[in-house]
Amino acid sequence: MNNSQQRGSDRSAARRAELIAIGRKLFADTSYDALSMDDIARQAGVAKGLIYYYFKSKRGYYLAIIEDSVADLVASASRHDDLPPAGRVRRTIDGYLRYAEHHQAAYRAIVSGGVGFDAEVHAIRDGVREAMIGAIAEGAYGRKDIPRMARTALIGWLCSVEGVALDWIGHFELDRERVCELLTRTLGDTLRVIEDFEPSYPAPAQP
Repeated sequence: MNNSQQRGSDRSAARRAELIAIGRKLFADTSYDALSMDDIARQAGVAKGLIYYYFKSKRGYYLAIIEDSVADLVASASRHDDLPPAGRVRRTIDGYLRYAEHHQAAYRAIVSGGVGFDAEVHAIRDGVREAMIGAIAEGAYGRKDIPRMARTALIGWLCSVEGVALDWIGHFELDRERVCELLTRTLGDTLRVIEDFEPSYPAPAQP
């Protein structure tokens, strides 16, 4: 690729990222069905054809927005390598809750499948779960490859986290620190149960 082609590719990537950023704001408080492509183009201040050029369809655009949100969610929940295991686990949960708090529409779409129940939406949600399990396992055990029993237990805990977070952002009757403490303690219980089944995977010592 020559310099001219590289500059064109960079501009295209930047334009696509800009459209995704605009879309995240548009869908922050508005459901997928409530916005038409004409609405999106008008509010974004771009030609409708430009969105079709980069994303093929409204659905493709929305899925790209959700995938971008997923990347933010995973990054915000797993960037604490400087902490001891128990601290990394707690910060991972806090990062997850902070994302749910500040990106409510995107979080609901990620967890609940904001476009409908199909393979693509499930794949996005399952990708988030796998990344979060990897982050928790790495924080607790220093490795992502864990036995099936441990993974099954963490999946069960994570599904409860999704329910708690959805209820929390729907009411905000508890502060984030208290919800984080609740989820941290239930995770601690889960990790201790894992240790009972898999003694070579001890739960992190409490700080």
